[in-house]
Amino acid sequence: MDVARAAGVSQKTVSRVINGDPHVRPAVRERVQHAIVALGYRPNRAARNLVLGRSLTIGVLSVGSTDYGPSSLMVAAEHAIRSARYAMSVINTFEDESETITGALHDLVGQGVDGIVVNEPVGSFSLDRGTIGDLPVLSLSGPYGISTNEVVADADQGAGARGATEHLLGLGHRTVHHLAGPVGWRSSALRLEGWRGALAAAGAAQPPVQHGDWTAQSGYALGARLAADPAVTAVFVANDQMAIGLLRALAEAGRDVPGDVSVVGFDDVPEAAYLSRALTTVRQDLAHLAMFGVGLLIDAISNPRRQDRRENVPVELVVRETTAAAPPGR
Repeated sequence: MDVARAAGVSQKTVSRVINGDPHVRPAVRERVQHAIVALGYRPNRAARNLVLGRSLTIGVLSVGSTDYGPSSLMVAAEHAIRSARYAMSVINTFEDESETITGALHDLVGQGVDGIVVNEPVGSFSLDRGTIGDLPVLSLSGPYGISTNEVVADADQGAGARGATEHLLGLGHRTVHHLAGPVGWRSSALRLEGWRGALAAAGAAQPPVQHGDWTAQSGYALGARLAADPAVTAVFVANDQMAIGLLRALAEAGRDVPGDVSVVGFDDVPEAAYLSRALTTVRQDLAHLAMFGVGLLIDAISNPRRQDRRENVPVELVVRETTAAAPPGR
């Protein structure tokens, strides 16, 4: 404002000069530049953004988790956002209460961000669409319906779970047990639904589901119960860390993998290919997913008239050494 006053021009004209707009008259440009030097003014991000009428900031709402999926998505999303020359305003939620999530969204809207990335796989929440209006929102964990301009980019987790289960059934296993993720996580529910769908389509029995907490420790504890049951010949695990725990439990119980029990994980963490028995798993390219989603969000910011869109990014079954034909007679 001081520069504009000293040069006798509008703030918008100052911003045009700062941003190198060629359509500013030379005499006006000279006055503005002289005022900048005289006042010792250093152009800042806010002044540059006046021309665009945007903050060039994207808000990010993310569950405060070190689990592989959410943390990998956050790293990739940050890279994509900064590569697009946007700043970030991040709020981590460490509780899955709807009031906490809703309050965080209110905070981001109040900061005047151009769009919001929601990486919140835990729980559910409700928010009046009028609060956000047509502010573009990217969800990396399924639709929330919190904006009239919502973009959803998600790995096709249901299809991945179905493919994993069908792979095991195709090897001759009569049924497939499931170590699921925590109750309340969207990814847990989608993978559970895919597993159930595959069993139902094959007319196979549906064993009781056991829920872990994504850690290898929980996979080990629950795996000890499965390892003690000789009828268990195939297990689909909702993530690779729990699958690693299960493999340890099976080894300690003297159950050979894949001779006695076949195991499939989900995620394809970097360690999966380097276990003593390389883990068969479902690969989801989280880096690609985040970059693809952020690209859709920036497009929605630039083209606000577009309406809700949903894109499912395909996943891939990676067959390695932990799956084989069912034991004879079982």
